[in-house]
Amino acid sequence: MDWYLKVLKNYFNFRDRARRREYWWFVLINAIITILLGFVQDALGWSNESGEGVLTVVYGLLLIIPSIAVMVRRLHDTDRSGWWVLIGLIPIVGWFVLFIFAVFDSQPGSNRFGANPKEVAAPTSSIIS
Repeated sequence: MDWYLKVLKNYFNFRDRARRREYWWFVLINAIITILLGFVQDALGWSNESGEGVLTVVYGLLLIIPSIAVMVRRLHDTDRSGWWVLIGLIPIVGWFVLFIFAVFDSQPGSNRFGANPKEVAAPTSSIIS
C-alpha cells in the first residue's frame, strides 16, 4: 500500500524515476480497487448494460494523471523518454511495448532523469500495512 500512496503523493511528478516495485504495486492495487468498486456498483445497481458504472468511471478519471506520471517515471528508470508513453495509443502493439518497457530492470547508477531509486532509501512494502 505504501507504493500506491507514493504514486498518489507524486501525482504530477513527471521528472524522476520509478522502480518496477513502485509501478507494479500501483498497477496491482489499482486493479484490485477497480474490481471491488465494480462489485459494489453492481450490488447497488449503479452499472449500465455494459458493466460501466459511476464509481469505476470516477475512480478511473481521478487516476489518469498519476497513472501516466508513474508510467513516465518508469520509462525514465529504463533511460527512455517519457514521450514513449504515447506509443500506448496504438492498440495491442503499443500496450505490449509499454508492458515490456515496464518489465525491464532499472538502469544502474544515475541517468539523465536522476539517481537510481534502487540505490537510495525507499519505503518497504508489505501486504499487511
